[in-house]
Amino acid sequence: MTSLDAAGPVLDAQGRVLDRIVLRGLRAIGHHGVLDVERAQGQPFGLDVALHLDTREAAAGDDLSATVDYGVLAGELVTILTGEPVLLVETLAGRIATAALARSPRIAAVDVVVHKPQAPIPASFDDVELVVRRTRS
Repeated sequence: MTSLDAAGPVLDAQGRVLDRIVLRGLRAIGHHGVLDVERAQGQPFGLDVALHLDTREAAAGDDLSATVDYGVLAGELVTILTGEPVLLVETLAGRIATAALARSPRIAAVDVVVHKPQAPIPASFDDVELVVRRTRS
């Protein structure tokens, strides 16, 4: 199980499990953090995003306009990662979730995992992750 799976499925109004479009492993250098050195030098951030939506109409009509263009979304999310610095990964994850939900009214919920593998922690570790789920309602 990955961090994106931990919260379980999202259901539509009829109780059916929604489909997911997953962007995994987006990477960029950001200048986020509470320490001056983090903001001055920057560091790598990773991002995984799962969009919960019904893709049946898109599949039936082979129609991009009936789903989400994940290429465009990926560009927008990297712009947030590399953009205006914030102190907390919680703030960063919130901005990413808001942008993803704004991409299309078809998206019922979004799961965001922000990775900060070089966080200033005085111990050996693999990664710091913040996982959030935001819903449209």
